[in-house]
Parts: sequence; C-alpha cells; structure tokens
Amino acid sequence: MFSTARNTLVVAAHPDDEMLGCGGTLARLSAQGAHITILLLGEGPLARGTEAADARANARLSAQRAASVLGVGTADVHFASLPDNRFDTVSLLDIIQRIESLAGRVQPDLVLTHHAGDMNQDHRLTHQAVMTAFRPLPDSNPLSILGFEVLSSTEYTPPQTAPPFCPNVFVDISVTLEKKCLALQEYASEMRPWPHPRSIEAVKHLAALRGCFCGCEAAEAFILYRTLL
Repeated sequence: MFSTARNTLVVAAHPDDEMLGCGGTLARLSAQGAHITILLLGEGPLARGTEAADARANARLSAQRAASVLGVGTADVHFASLPDNRFDTVSLLDIIQRIESLAGRVQPDLVLTHHAGDMNQDHRLTHQAVMTAFRPLPDSNPLSILGFEVLSSTEYTPPQTAPPFCPNVFVDISVTLEKKCLALQEYASEMRPWPHPRSIEAVKHLAALRGCFCGCEAAEAFILYRTLL
C-alpha cells in the first residue's frame, strides 16, 4: 500500500492533527518520492477580534513550516477555514464539496484522515465527510483510506459511546519519528508539557507502544477503512 502510493491526500480537522496523526508516515512517504497534499479544514485555535486573525495566521504559518520539515511544499498545504469546534454549524455537503474539489485535482491513491470515533466533533465530521467524498462509485479511482489517531482526542472517547480505535495497519516510523517531533515543534502554541497527551514525550511513548505491536522501535497506527487490491 505505502510502497505504491504516489499521491497522498491528508484531510485533517485542525492544524497539528495531521502531524500528531501521521507525521512520521508523511515523512516516510515524502522520502520515497510520493506527492503529499494536506487539507486542513478548520481555521485553527478559537479566538476573538484581532487575536483571532493573529491566531489563524499563526496556525497557517505553523502548518506550512511543519509540512516543510517533512519535505511537503507550502503550496501543497490547503486551508478551508471552517469555524474551530463548530463544524456542526456548517452544512455537511459544504465540507464534502471542499474535499471533493481538492481531490479532483490531486487524484489521490492514498487518503489519510481521522478515526470515526474521536471525542472531538470536528474530527468525527471530517471522517464522515471524507468517507462520503470518496464513496466507491463505479467510475472512481481505486484508493486506500486509513484513519489515524490523535492524542488528546482519540483516547478520550469511552469505548461504549463510539467505535474504539482498534488499529490493523502499522507504519514503521523508527527512522522518521524525530522528523515528526521536529514538525510538531512548529506547533509550539498547541503542544503541552508532559504528562499532557499532546506533548513530545507522549508522542514518543505512543510511537514506542505502537512499535511494540508490530515488532519495530516506533510506529504509527491506522484503521483500514477501504482498499482495493
């Protein structure tokens, strides 16, 4: 799947979700020569007045700098500017169409997005919109869709209330974990000190744990939602 992926599209709800969820995998794909496109649906941290404009500008700049650490061009980072933590105030069709518009230009063979059962409603709606945008119509291009986990969201959901994150695909990021951490440092305003789950230490611990699941030093975990062999 990863060895043949040439065009990867990441659809994430907020700036930093893409790096927390699959930064090591993106670094690995980039090193293999794959073209990576990132769509960030949300506008970034919620703020008001001039602080809001500054926060949005900083989030965009952080996203571009983080992507460049992994070898992704700034022109390949796209922003939909949906209201933070208020995706439910936007028509689902509007979200789907934003994804479809970019997907039509990118023609991805690999799509990475959120797990269906995250605590954050923006994450859940992003997942729903992606699955709808890439519904398997007869004339659609074959692709694989994987869902990632996001620290401080995925693990907060009680298993009785939503589908639990039970990964069945693992990507060895032993070589690219440090790049992922460097990219996350570009999101300094979003990262927190240990033992918060959104800390560099927690990112490394999770990578080590996922690595134990598949026999390597560090890994990122995904749920395979669809593929065509």
